[in-house]
Amino acid sequence: MTLIKSISGIRGTIGGPSGDTLNPLDIVKFTSAYATFIRKSGKSDSNTIVVGRDARISGEMVKNVVCGTLMGIGYDVINIGLATTPTTELAVTMSKAAGGIIITASHNPRQWNALKLLNDEGEFLTKEDGEEVLDIAEKENFIYADVDHLGLYTEDNTFNRRHIDSVLALKLVNTEAIKNAHFRVVVDSINSVGGIILPALLKALGVEYKMMNGEATGDFAHNPEPLEKNLGGIMGEMAKGGYDLGIVVDPDVDRLAFIDEQGNMFGEEYTLVSVADYVLGKTPGNTVSNLSSTRALRDVTVKHGGQYTAAAVGEVNVTTKMKEVQAVIGGEGNGGVIYPESHYGRDALVGIALFLSLLAQKGCTVSELRKQYPTYYMGKNRIDLTPETDVDAILERVKEMFKDEKVTDIDGVKIDFADKWVHLRKSNTEPIIRVYSEAATPEEADAIGKKLMQVVYDMQ
Repeated sequence: MTLIKSISGIRGTIGGPSGDTLNPLDIVKFTSAYATFIRKSGKSDSNTIVVGRDARISGEMVKNVVCGTLMGIGYDVINIGLATTPTTELAVTMSKAAGGIIITASHNPRQWNALKLLNDEGEFLTKEDGEEVLDIAEKENFIYADVDHLGLYTEDNTFNRRHIDSVLALKLVNTEAIKNAHFRVVVDSINSVGGIILPALLKALGVEYKMMNGEATGDFAHNPEPLEKNLGGIMGEMAKGGYDLGIVVDPDVDRLAFIDEQGNMFGEEYTLVSVADYVLGKTPGNTVSNLSSTRALRDVTVKHGGQYTAAAVGEVNVTTKMKEVQAVIGGEGNGGVIYPESHYGRDALVGIALFLSLLAQKGCTVSELRKQYPTYYMGKNRIDLTPETDVDAILERVKEMFKDEKVTDIDGVKIDFADKWVHLRKSNTEPIIRVYSEAATPEEADAIGKKLMQVVYDMQ
């Protein structure tokens, strides 16, 4: 059981002692700290905070504690109910709210939940803002409203529809071409909010669909991270034939993976690559992804005459860099598409609509489309940490060992070799070191990743 307090928010398992798990006392403390920070920052004149949640079993309990705490601080609350992370982000700006809290542990298993914190632009807090929230929480210097100034509570269930409408209004979403293509798709929405919003999106796009794990119960039918090892069900369904595309999302619908008509993974890393190819073909410009993402985005960007830039891992780091270099498309290699024409947040609905527009334009199968992109293979491993592990010291020693190679240390340590790379970094959401690697073959990618893992093991 664990409670992880970071600039990304507060994340933990449900149940257990205070201070060690995600329980009502800690939810109150961190919600109070966030609300105190928002008021102190003075960035918005609004007295409203938006709250949305995925379908996790613990979501109702966490939502009640969060909303009550915000009202106790004196903020009005708009509860938008079961909603995706990008829906909640958009709801903040659509409501002109002072901020928002998304109750979701993203890809973590069912026993986890978390508070993701948004500013008045519907974007995740910066590192500095996140650190201030943690400092306020540590000091517990909260002032609650008196009885005459408690916040008001309202529910607004219109934002799923408004999110869909905003996607359909994007200039590069070719609804007519998608409808004329008569696509048939299978969707695995992993028993969460994707099962609510994606059928409505696909219906609006004129796409015939079949849902798998479509009931938003929060009792996930399989591990919710959209990786190949967890997707045997939908891959088997696609292999039977009769469908053009398989679509997989995580519980809060900001990550997106595709499966081709033969039941093979399109490649989680290639969600962003393919969507970027489509966007850059219409609106040339720059791109950004994080250090742990495939080189294929760089290759596609250069092909279209743009410049690629790598950012530290974390959505706020990517969006900050995107604004800095005026990127027209960006995201993360875990299937996260960020399209500024919509908003600065990973959005699977935007990714689906743009990918279907690309597929309709190309007039080819998904497997044929995949062959049009550079082929790299990614290895994704992890090293579980003990409380005694000195991660910073380990990473410093790794950097010293490979000082003759190109080393980037803005986020952990990334070692770029001529024909491959490996990236070690401490996770913001789990007590692990992530070890990502990429090379021309799966064997090479796995080998370089395992080599660096052994280096770390030898240091412990």
